[in-house]
Amino acid sequence: MDTEKWIEDAWGHGVDKIKRTSRRVGAGFPHGSTEGQFQLMSPHYWTAGFWPGLLWLVYQEEQDEQARRLAESCEEKLDAVIEAYEPLDHDMGFMWTLTSIANWYLTGSEVSKRRALKIASHLAGRFNIKGNFIRAWNSPERIGWAIIDCMMNLPLLYWASQQTGDPRFKHIAEAHAEMAAKQFIRADGSAYHLVCFDPETGERVGALGGQGYAEESAWARGSAWAIYGSVLSYRHTGRADLLAAAEHAAAFFLAHLPEDKVPYWDFRLPSFEEASRDTSAAAIAASGLLDLAEVFEGDQALFYKEQACTILQSLTTNYLADDSEEAILLAGTGNVPMNQNVNKPLIYGDYYYMEALAKLKGHSSFWERGASQA
Repeated sequence: MDTEKWIEDAWGHGVDKIKRTSRRVGAGFPHGSTEGQFQLMSPHYWTAGFWPGLLWLVYQEEQDEQARRLAESCEEKLDAVIEAYEPLDHDMGFMWTLTSIANWYLTGSEVSKRRALKIASHLAGRFNIKGNFIRAWNSPERIGWAIIDCMMNLPLLYWASQQTGDPRFKHIAEAHAEMAAKQFIRADGSAYHLVCFDPETGERVGALGGQGYAEESAWARGSAWAIYGSVLSYRHTGRADLLAAAEHAAAFFLAHLPEDKVPYWDFRLPSFEEASRDTSAAAIAASGLLDLAEVFEGDQALFYKEQACTILQSLTTNYLADDSEEAILLAGTGNVPMNQNVNKPLIYGDYYYMEALAKLKGHSSFWERGASQA
């Protein structure tokens, strides 16, 4: 296969789909797709950053002013979430890294920079000093909960330290990443979705299945978050233990993929017959593997890049939606225990797929702003 042609064709297809979808979605906030159309969510929902993130990816490569205007409109709508305060939770990094930091990086917007710094302060305020974790969600029974997804929110804090010269943001992010490497990633490289701590003492008191099949199963998207989030923390800190965590998680993920390299929604299901795939987990992992490739040289770098490309080629060959669908990728799986968006397109699957293609075209990700490139 002509690699450069495959990348350009896949990228071009994605850009065309984003432009067509923008005619209806506009400055909305898509999540899952049903019967060919994205469901639009309120601005406080955790996926609010991914559509503007896609628009910024298009602007970065194509200099498309319409994409920029829509992305900026989405970002402005998120101001209401900041002002409301109560809806803010651990997912602030997902939301404002792909809006405000992306805008600041690509346009130099000082307004966007101030938004991101304000949000970084809110995220840092969720840190529990006893357990070294950033608290997930807001309900009273979840005061001591942390989730593997939050590894992707840490780059907002690393960036804030780089911008302000204040190491406290980085200290919080690094402490959470170290905790996750010890408490979330198991000896075999699989990952818990949700770990519970006593919020007063910081003692680990257990784990929950979360969006996985069971407490001791291996939720595929959680494994992908573990790869990508760990390598990002390595790139921002240079800590060898965080790189080892990323490699460990990657080894598990790659060893348990089915023949077409797109995982079922959990690696430890009692039966895979009629089980749903999760293309979002595949896309997230592929983008993380490309970051792993960047921190090595020689055979290791080539191995991780080849694995990422194999996953992306399978997504392109086997899981692209046709023109009757607004989304780019089919067969995402959101939350099986809650029966939400099972075997449906997901906006974050589209985002990470296009982000990975952008990396293959020579761009770094928005999560890497301020990274040391260790």
